[in-house]
Amino acid sequence: MSFKSIIRELKEMKDGIGSISRRGVEGKNCRNRKKSHIAPDQALFPSDSNQQSQWANLPPELLLDIVRRVEESETSWPARAVVVFCASVCRSWREVTKEIVKTPEQCGRLTFPISLKQPGPRDFPIQCFIRRDGATAQYLLFSGLMPSEDGSNKLLLAARKVRRATCTDFVISLVANDFSRASSTYVGKLRQVSNFLGTKFSMYDSQPPCGIAVQPTNRMSRRFHSKQVSPRVSAYNYRIGTISYELNVLRTRGPRRMNCIMDSIPFSSIEEGGTAPTPSSFPQSLEEHFSSFPDLKEKEPVICSEAPGLSVSPGLTMGTPEPLVLKNKAPRWHEQLQCWCLNFKGRVTVASVKNFQLVAAIDPTQNVPAAQQEKVILQFGKIGKDIFTMDYHYPLSAFQAFAICLSSFDTKPACE
Repeated sequence: MSFKSIIRELKEMKDGIGSISRRGVEGKNCRNRKKSHIAPDQALFPSDSNQQSQWANLPPELLLDIVRRVEESETSWPARAVVVFCASVCRSWREVTKEIVKTPEQCGRLTFPISLKQPGPRDFPIQCFIRRDGATAQYLLFSGLMPSEDGSNKLLLAARKVRRATCTDFVISLVANDFSRASSTYVGKLRQVSNFLGTKFSMYDSQPPCGIAVQPTNRMSRRFHSKQVSPRVSAYNYRIGTISYELNVLRTRGPRRMNCIMDSIPFSSIEEGGTAPTPSSFPQSLEEHFSSFPDLKEKEPVICSEAPGLSVSPGLTMGTPEPLVLKNKAPRWHEQLQCWCLNFKGRVTVASVKNFQLVAAIDPTQNVPAAQQEKVILQFGKIGKDIFTMDYHYPLSAFQAFAICLSSFDTKPACE
């Protein structure tokens, strides 16, 4: 069988499982009208075991060559969906695919859902764009330079703005039609802290910071006594950073000034030889959501918890490294245009108070290369009506960058 034939057959199998998955999701949505919380449907896999066995019994050398050639040929979405499907065939295919596919920091590409929580590449940015929908208060993050004419851009993350009595939340999900905190697609949120000036925000992740051990609390146990909720769904939040905008007391002209304290990223990550935390997998419930076969299920559930106050427990802060702090890059005043300007290298075309570039806040005495001190880690700007670009670098992940950009959408009358 030729390589092109293998790719064609994989795509046909992918389309068949996609129709099964859609029927399962539609049935789940119907059942959700009667029950507020339903455990994830785990029966979304094909019944043709002979066909699965045919692919599972390939010689290891041939399997390795097939997956490597698929990974090298399908470098962008939507074609890269075939790489994800290779990991869904069976356990042996998954192990080989995970071995070949590198993290975004290493290859510069987003492949699996966990890639959204892994640091971006060091030498070039991952380029994305955000579409704002004012009617539904949703913000959709897509991969790519800008919206394509055929609408084939890959949806990476979605957020919905939820106003509460004392704060505003941006709930972040892997899909655009389910923002329930009890859902397997929930990945985190951005919360505007109780502050009528709207200048402070906290970022929360649905899973604990990488490398930190936590213990379940009584609060978590009470939440999971209900049989309607899957016990493997991460329903708690861990604070990973804060965003603050400086007050513009004198109402002077100029862009917003912001600072981001990334509690989950040590400052040492941008020093010579430093590394950033890189999670290797989601909690089990998220792995199940993106799997098509039962072979992909983990055997041991991952338990997530949260200390009081929606943050990592105080005991975990002892001996923690200095966090990375980001600040907005100061723009220059253009006399002819009579406005503040930043060099976005063609990625931003519309002037807006929301536009910004973030660099690391570095003390001259710290061991950081000169090139890193001026390096733009995240830039965000407007290119059209309700369309904004988002380009991010190491050590930020797509999820962290998206959360920071969402803070720019909220109204901040005291900063302008």
